[in-house]
Amino acid sequence: MLGAVERRDRAALEVLAVSEWEFRDHVWPQLPAARPERNLPFSYVWLDLKQKSATSLNRTLATHGGRRYTLVDVTFSGQTDYADYRVHREAVFVVRDATGAQMSLRVCGSMLEKDGGWKVFSYVVDE
Repeated sequence: MLGAVERRDRAALEVLAVSEWEFRDHVWPQLPAARPERNLPFSYVWLDLKQKSATSLNRTLATHGGRRYTLVDVTFSGQTDYADYRVHREAVFVVRDATGAQMSLRVCGSMLEKDGGWKVFSYVVDE
C-alpha cells in the first residue's frame, strides 16, 4: 500500500479496497444499515462510501504521494466482529520516512479481515 501511495498509483490502491460486488455480496448483508427497518438502499450506502473514500484518498495522495515510507507497524483503535468477517477501525500506519524519522500516518480508515485475507474497507480518514 505504501509503495502505491509513493507512486501515486490510484488504480493499485483501488484494487486493495473492497469492490462493489464484495461489499454487496459479503459485507452489506451483515451490516446494521442493511436491516429492512433502516430502509437504506444498498446503492445509496455504496455510493456514499465510495465517494467519501475517493475524496479521502485524494487528500492522502496529495499529502503523501511521492514520499517513501517504510512500514514499521499497523495498529487499530478497535474492531467489530460480524458473522463472516471482522472490521478493524482507525488504522494507523507507523512508518519511517526517508530520513529514518518514525511517524504515524492515517492512510486508510478501516480494514476488513475475512478468511485470512485483508482488504481496505474504506480510505475515509477522520481528521
